[in-house]
Parts: sequence; C-alpha cells; structure tokens
Amino acid sequence: MLASCYRESLRVADELGARTVAFPAISTGIYGWPMEDGARIAVESVRVTETAVEEVRFVLFDEQAYEAFAAQLR
Repeated sequence: MLASCYRESLRVADELGARTVAFPAISTGIYGWPMEDGARIAVESVRVTETAVEEVRFVLFDEQAYEAFAAQLR
C-alpha cells in the first residue's frame, strides 16, 4: 500500500510533465508506520519505478527520519 503511494505519485508527476518531486516520509507520523520500514519502502519504490522525473527529494522533519532515509540511500 505505501509503495503504491510513491509509484502513483510518480505516475501523476509524469502525466503533468514534472521534472522534480518532493516527498515527506509518508505515513510515518500520525499514522504510525515505522520510520525505518517507511524509509526502505520509499527509497526502494522510487529506485525501481520507471519515471521521467529527474530528481526526487525526501523532505524530512527530524533527525530520526534523516538517519533512516540516509541509511537506505547508502
């Protein structure tokens, strides 16, 4: 389900002709998805999704999120 959010967002970005996209750590706040798992799913989903988007940024609001995403990007 979470991976689908990233895939569909990239699909819509392609339809709109967007070259860049910024994502928060979807569902890891009030919805309680574990940050490490959310980071893994986000990064993996963006990596494997075919898209014309040239740049994806993850906009993160605290050190825990930053560390979780940084670990997945190594």
